[in-house]
Formats: sequence, structure tokens, C-alpha cells
Amino acid sequence: MLIGLLLLLLPLVLGYLVVFNDERWRSLVSRSVNATIHFILLLMGLSLAGLDNLAGQFSRMGGQALVLFLLTATLNLATLAVLDHWRHRQRPPASGGMPGAGALGASLLDGARLIGVVALGLTLGLLLPALSQHAERATELALYVLLALIGMQLRNAGVALRQILLNRFGLAVALTLAGSSLLAGLIAAPLLDWPWSQGIAMSAGFGWYSLSAVVIGDQLGPALGGIALFNDLGRELLAMLLIPLLLRRRPAMGVGYAGATAMDVTLPMIQRAGGLESVPLALVSGFLLSLAAPPIMLIVLAMGQGA
Repeated sequence: MLIGLLLLLLPLVLGYLVVFNDERWRSLVSRSVNATIHFILLLMGLSLAGLDNLAGQFSRMGGQALVLFLLTATLNLATLAVLDHWRHRQRPPASGGMPGAGALGASLLDGARLIGVVALGLTLGLLLPALSQHAERATELALYVLLALIGMQLRNAGVALRQILLNRFGLAVALTLAGSSLLAGLIAAPLLDWPWSQGIAMSAGFGWYSLSAVVIGDQLGPALGGIALFNDLGRELLAMLLIPLLLRRRPAMGVGYAGATAMDVTLPMIQRAGGLESVPLALVSGFLLSLAAPPIMLIVLAMGQGA
């Protein structure tokens, strides 16, 4: 168990040690992350094609994803509301109203594209069953590459360590979101007949749906990888709706519920709804959650396998 965990975490750590001063290299790493994620999701589709009773598996996935999403969203928003109340940061309501169609449409398009890649792999697997035989090994190797690239991406994200340490509210938001998400996974586990470790790991993507789908899919199989994908994709879409409504009066809820996406995908919307003063909070909380997601998933799953 320990050796397997180290083999998975080592690429992430080694990647985090790499610093790029040239923006071209940072851009190359970002494109490589996206390409690797798409490749692994294609392999996930190939693996899904090899499942018995495929239609029944999809029906079960949808129900489990809904239960996990509702539990996680409820606990996240409740605990972040308590944090807002404790901080006494009441502000005038946001004037932006509902999010623009462009931002929400782009998020929907991105999610649809990733689901489409899985569907393509599923189709290829059904048409060419021999391809599915090699999908598991290829996924494992590609995951090592992805973790190394993610480590590089996080290190070169432009968030200074001093900025993180000094922003206590950002740290509190990240800890509240992470803690309530993991608690939701722990509560969901017996309801969905999952081991405790599986429930926690499934809720530890913090909105980073492309990563959670890949890691969970590699460790627990493509069906559960699909549940992780839909759970975290649901977070991002709901966050798009809530940010303009909540951010001014309840910054912990407005920024925190976006999870790991607060440092990238939902950052422009956070800036429009809350102004420039909201950007450091979003960067710090989003960065910490992005940094925490991969090791939490891998460590919890390793603990469950060793139990």
C-alpha cells in the first residue's frame, strides 16, 4: 500500500519542484494537462465498454451521483454560511444578478466536451472490444504523467506562498469547504453502500471534475469515475449560478462553494461579482483546494485498501 501511494504521489511532488520563468513553457504544461486528461477520459470510456450490464450501471451511476451531489452541496453551503456569519462581513447585495450566458455556456460546453470524450471511448470500446484490454494499463501510465504535469502547473500558478500564509480568511474558506465535503462523503458512504474511504475520496475533488474523474476512475473503476465527474461538474455549474447572488453579502459562500475552480474557471465571474478585492480570496482558496485534492484522494484510497 505505502509503495503504491508513494509511486502515485512522487510525480506530483517532483512536478511541483519544477519552476518555469518562461510563459511559453507554462502554456505548454497547461496544454499538456488538458491533452492528457482527454486521453485518460478516452481510456475511461474504453474501460466502461467492458462492464457487464452497462445500461444498469449507468442508471445506478446517475442515482449515486445525485445523492452525493445533494449531500455535498448542502453541507458545503451550510458550513460556509456559518463562516460568513462568524466573520460578520455583511455587504450590500450584488448588482450583477444572474451570470452571463457566455460564462455559463462556456462551462456547459467544457463539461459536454469531456463527457463527449468518454462517450467516444465507450463507442470505440463497443465497436472494437480488443482495445478495452489495454485501457487499464495505459490509464495507469498516463496518470503518472498527469500528476507530474499538475504539480508543475500548481507550482507555476503565480500564487506566492507569502500571499497564502497571510490570507487567513482564504485558508479558513478552503478548510471549511474541504472539511464539509469530506464529511458529506463519509455520510454518503453507508447510504450508497460504499466503504468509508471510497465515500471520502469521491467527495475530495472539490470541483476539479476532470482530475477527480481520472484519479477515481483509475483507482476504483470507470463507473465510479463517472460519478465523480458528474458530482464535481454539478458543483461548477451551481457555483456559476450562486456567485453573483451571494458573493457581495456572503463571500465565503460565493467564493468557497466554487472550490478548486475559484482560481481559474470561475475567477472571472468572481472578479465581476465581487470586485478586485475578491480575487486574492479566490486565488488562495482555489489554490489550496487544487493542491489538496490529488493527495487526499490517493491517501484515503490507499488507507481503505490497506484496511
